[in-house]
Amino acid sequence: MADENDVLTDLNTDPAAGANGADNRPTVGVINQYIKDLSVENPNAPKSYQWKEQPKIDVQVNIASQQITDEVHEVELKLTARADTEQGNLYIVELSYCGLVGIRNVPDEHAHGFLFAETPRLLFPFARSIIAEATQNLGFPPLMLDPMDFDALYQQQLQARAAQQGENAPAPAGDA
Repeated sequence: MADENDVLTDLNTDPAAGANGADNRPTVGVINQYIKDLSVENPNAPKSYQWKEQPKIDVQVNIASQQITDEVHEVELKLTARADTEQGNLYIVELSYCGLVGIRNVPDEHAHGFLFAETPRLLFPFARSIIAEATQNLGFPPLMLDPMDFDALYQQQLQARAAQQGENAPAPAGDA
């Protein structure tokens, strides 16, 4: 009969691990997510509740990433929502929603795409819910942000950056 340690050793053996026991498989995942900063302003209350005009809603989105350790990055999804009318501002909600992302054994070009396209896609539903609840708690109808295609936005940014670098490149020398 095998003792208890033999059973545990057999269960923990990973056939995908390298011969030296190292795990060389690409691995990515969200470790944690959290509100880093939330600002909610209702500057013209209570008179703004009497305004009948349909507000103009402006939503700004920004994505940033910073490396925390060799294998952990913080991805920040910043959302700013403003509602304005001719009479003035109804509300401003600024949210910085972050995720800690673990990345191991992934080429840099794939890691960059995961950080700036996939991670914001994973964080967005939670940030969207926070924005909706904040606007509702201000006394207004909840602002339900439309789904966003972060992959398309990422591709647009890559193309814009490539075009900008192309404009800044010196013109090829011609035959004289």
